[in-house]
Parts: sequence; C-alpha cells; structure tokens
Amino acid sequence: MKYLLIIGDGMADNPVPALGDKTPLEVADKPFIDELSRRGTLGSVVNCPKEFEPGSATAIMSIFGASPLAYYHGRGPLEAAAQGISLSDGDMACRCNMVALEDGDMPYDQRRILSHSAGSIDGPTSDALVTQLWASPEFAALAREYDIEINPGSSFRHFAVMHHADIAGISLIPPHDHLGEVIGPLAPSGCAVAEKLGRLQEAAFRFLDHHPLNEARRAAGKLPANGIWFWAEGTAALLPDFAEKYGHTGEVVSAVPLVRGIARLSGLPAPLVEGVTGEIDTNWDGKCQKTIEILSRCDFAALHIEAPDECTHNGDTPGKIQSISWLSSRETEPIVEYLRSTGEDFRVLILSDHKTLTSNRAHDGSPVPFLVYDSRERERSGLSYTEKNGLKTGLFLPDGTALLDILFEK
Repeated sequence: MKYLLIIGDGMADNPVPALGDKTPLEVADKPFIDELSRRGTLGSVVNCPKEFEPGSATAIMSIFGASPLAYYHGRGPLEAAAQGISLSDGDMACRCNMVALEDGDMPYDQRRILSHSAGSIDGPTSDALVTQLWASPEFAALAREYDIEINPGSSFRHFAVMHHADIAGISLIPPHDHLGEVIGPLAPSGCAVAEKLGRLQEAAFRFLDHHPLNEARRAAGKLPANGIWFWAEGTAALLPDFAEKYGHTGEVVSAVPLVRGIARLSGLPAPLVEGVTGEIDTNWDGKCQKTIEILSRCDFAALHIEAPDECTHNGDTPGKIQSISWLSSRETEPIVEYLRSTGEDFRVLILSDHKTLTSNRAHDGSPVPFLVYDSRERERSGLSYTEKNGLKTGLFLPDGTALLDILFEK
C-alpha cells in the first residue's frame, strides 16, 4: 500500500462576490481532483486550534500529527530547522521578511505595508540585500550589540537568530495579515527584545530605501524591498518521530522552509527541488517528478504547494484559481496515474491546510474540506471537492491531528 498526502496551501476560501459568490475552489477547473472526491470520502476539518492565530505553522503541524497545543513553541524554530539551524537554550529564532513599505515623505512609522514579500522578490536580489544590510556600518553595529545573526533564505524568507533573548511577553505581528495598514501600531512590542527588533527594522529602512538595487526595482516598475519585518518568533522545538507514530517512512516535497522544517523535526527527509519558489512560477513538473520518485521507493510521500496561499496574499485571484487547476492537472493527476500504473493499492489525502481569504488576503481558521481516495474505491461521496460539499457530508473532524490516522487506516 502506498500513501500520498497533497496540501494546497490556503486554497480554501469564502465566497467571493467578484466570482458570483463562489469560491476559487468552486470555479477552478480541477476535474481530476473532483473525480477523486466523487469516488472517495469527503469531509471537513479544523487544522488551526482556536488557541492560536490561524496559519500554516499550526495547521501543518496538526496535519502531520503533532498537536500544536503540545508542541508549538513558535514558527521561527520550525523554519530554522529546514536550514539545519539548531538552537541553544536562550536562543530565539524568527522570520525576517523582506517587505515593501510605502514610498513618500511620511515618517517611517506612518508608512503602510504594501507587500509581505517585497513584491515576490527573486532570491538572488533578496539575498544580496539582506547580506549587504547586515554588513552595513550602522546596522552591523546594532546587530553585534543585540547579538542577532541572519541566515539568508533565498526568496523573501530569511531567518534571524538572537542569542540570550528573553522573549516573555513579546508581540510580533505577521505582515501578510496586515497588508495596506500603517506599520506604527504593528511594530514589535511587549518586551526589551521587541524594542531592539523595532530599532533594527527602522535602521534597515534607512539603509534599504534608496539602495541601488531598490532604485532599479522601482525603475522597472517593481515594488522595492525597502524594509525587513521580524515575526514568527520561538524557541527550540521538538516534534514526535513520524515513523514511530505511524509506522511508515517517506519524504516531504515543499518549497517552504516551514514545511520542510516540520518534516525534518519529525524525522522525514525534505529534499529541495531545483527551481521551486513557493509562488505560482514554481517548478511544478519537478515537484511532481520528485514525489513520484519518492513513492517508487517509500510507502509515503507528502507534496505541499504554496502557490494558492501566496497568490491570495498578493491579491491575485486569477492566479489562485490557476494554481488550484494546476494542482489538479500538473501534480495530482500524473502522480495518481503513476500509482495506478504500478498495480499496487494506494490511498490519497488532499486538503487545504487553512483558508486564505480573498476578501482581506489573510488567513482564517474555520473548517476546510478534505478528501480521501482509496484505489479500492470503498466509499463514494458523489460530490466535487469544495468547501460547501465538505460540510455537506457531515463528516467533521474538529482536530486535524486525526487526518493521518484516517489516511493510514489506523
């Protein structure tokens, strides 16, 4: 028996007026996924415990069977694990996004966040900017004083580690949940470490705003990467061993450090496919082939696609719809057809980790639809894969940690 998990990050949504009050899942051309849903089991699940802000960190942990209530100590350490960064006692890890802040003559704290990803900045430019920032005289002096290091992440996602950091009471706000808002009220707060991070963000703006690379981006009609944003803080993390918990071995394919970090902390290899970006321009075919290659030698593979989530954050509804369609035609269909060609029985679990809402470009923790297809076709929902149909069946899981038990028929 082979087992396949496919996560379309943020592809679930609420009805969108511009789409005739339908969701992107309802209007996307995804006949292959819909057919698996009709011939399989359909339900809905809550992956984000209400005790936490909705997002992929807690949702993906839940899907992989690690209850956030027991194991979540912040997103930063999970992402750091993807780069092989180990934390010592007293270390704090956090995300350091390259962001686009509003141009104009207003003071720093009155500028708005225009993009959490600096307009989906390319990896080489982002790495160059953050590396030069950490080497610049004013910023470097502060970084040494505050004992904070940077680990470039290729794309807008970089990772910072601060040593000897007491983060009790800290409040760091996710930038993607506050696009278009003034940054002053969103600044790091709650403790002395937060004040240091706020000073670093302001110093970064002074260096980055008129950097030649950003002036070139403006001239090309692109958003500048004229700010950094610290968020997703946490301390050292330890997750349950996947093989011991489920009795299966496998690997995880994702462009996103968070997902690869959760996999590695669970004992699952997470190879990085060349050309993946976490955006709609990712290497779709490479991810598909890597997943097939894993299934040829392991009994479990997980494939994570970030594009629907990023498209929603970027306000790109057509891109979200397209990425859902490609998730069906360029990923799910060829992988499932490969499994069928082997003659071996298999089971497939497909779901969105959380909703990402077109209405406000932010995450939402309400129920999302999931489907389980068994090649032995034991059950038939008769329904396509949508949010409404997931709720219609009456199969509701209040806790996403039960999902893999269903996939593995435990």
